[in-house]
Amino acid sequence: RARHGDLVVRARAPTPASSSRVMGRRPAKCYRYQKNKAYPKSRYNRGVPDPKIRIFDAGRKKAPVDDFPFACHLVSLEKEQISSEALEAARIACNKYMVKHVGKDAFHLRVRPHPFHVLRINKMLSCAGADRLQTGMRGAYGKSYGVAARVSIGTILLSVRARDSSEAAAVEALRRAKYKFPGRQQILVSKNWGFTKLKREVYEDLKARGRLLKDGVNVKVKPTKGPLVLSNAV
Repeated sequence: RARHGDLVVRARAPTPASSSRVMGRRPAKCYRYQKNKAYPKSRYNRGVPDPKIRIFDAGRKKAPVDDFPFACHLVSLEKEQISSEALEAARIACNKYMVKHVGKDAFHLRVRPHPFHVLRINKMLSCAGADRLQTGMRGAYGKSYGVAARVSIGTILLSVRARDSSEAAAVEALRRAKYKFPGRQQILVSKNWGFTKLKREVYEDLKARGRLLKDGVNVKVKPTKGPLVLSNAV
């Protein structure tokens, strides 16, 4: 019991307004469907948060086109929006499996869509007395919240090129990445040589005839018409 003149400090119980918790992220199902026009970052739309995914190529991305003849793709079967968080999670899952089973220099993984569409949120207060501070749906145009990629049916989400011996590992890596995306996807094994647009037999025929020009992960075909300078290019 405090005597007269002693200083007594009492801890005040927190009011409901001061004990409001920080809310977590909204689930991606809130932003899954393409409802409005694309809303990219611009001089009108400022203060956009950075996308979660910053690296779109993994593995041996500078490998010559001849090194990795096999390619497979993860293709979207729905028209939807995929958040940058989902793209990053899929990249990590696919990359981790490939590194473990074939080695970090035996494949090239590429994330195809880029998240340019800005998502918005109309923040609502949830503390006591919030009804006196906010005005419901008045001025409901939200603030920038995150970014997502808008994909259509047939859009390629992930691509992996590797050696022919790594086909099973590449398909399994894409299968694991599927679980990071909403909606339905399909894994397709490409008939083309690596990431090029040439069928395998066409690529091998043009290569034997010396009509291919290396162009990084791709190739150019020497023309048979036009100036001789172009057809004789090395």
